[in-house]
Amino acid sequence: MKKLFYCENITKNYNNEPVVKDINLELPKEGFISLLGPSGTGKTTLFNVLSGVDVPDTGRVILNGEDITGKSGKVSYMLQKDLLLENRTVIDNVILPLLIKGEKKKAAREKALEFFPMFGLSGYERKYPSQISGGERQRAALLRTCMTHNSVILLDEPFSALDAITRRRMQNWYAEISRQMKVSTLFITHDVEEALILSDTVYIMNGKPGRISHKTEIEHSRPRDMEFITSKEFSELKRFILEAIGL
Repeated sequence: MKKLFYCENITKNYNNEPVVKDINLELPKEGFISLLGPSGTGKTTLFNVLSGVDVPDTGRVILNGEDITGKSGKVSYMLQKDLLLENRTVIDNVILPLLIKGEKKKAAREKALEFFPMFGLSGYERKYPSQISGGERQRAALLRTCMTHNSVILLDEPFSALDAITRRRMQNWYAEISRQMKVSTLFITHDVEEALILSDTVYIMNGKPGRISHKTEIEHSRPRDMEFITSKEFSELKRFILEAIGL
């Protein structure tokens, strides 16, 4: 499968000390890869580089054959917290990327409203973030991220603050949404099962500085059902990853 997005030999230093070193990973078109590892290995630092928020000391980031190293706005990036603005309605939070690009508010609202049914947000357009649930807030934040209309989305633990049941529902929901919207996703998680449920490939980061220590492919087709989750293959993959991160 052709590489849509990849990085080569990324090293990022802070205070002359490497935080991540010699990172290589690749994301195919409409693919889903997860980055998993202990806290403090530099996963968010790497995402800041991949998104163009930060510039690496060495290495480069490529999207569709273009070198986008240090160029923000080329890929979509959603942080762990939803970061919705409490004084704006859901619809006006969602359209922020369009307003930043210079679109008129009326046209931006009309464009965003088309996606509200797909994201399970119909009827919430005029509500404020404090009036909706955690899962609804995350869906609104994801829709805002998708309104950039970039082909690659970086998600930094987007479901970690949710309870277990809501989290599983959101995993299933995002798996379907990403398929419908034909986006490619790079996903940070600390949850091994989440990585196995969602990903085609899992990269494991270890050490200080953080390096890619292992890479494993999940051959089972997406979306993943209960038959896979309760299978011997799932258990063996989970054991491999847990051992790879030293648990």
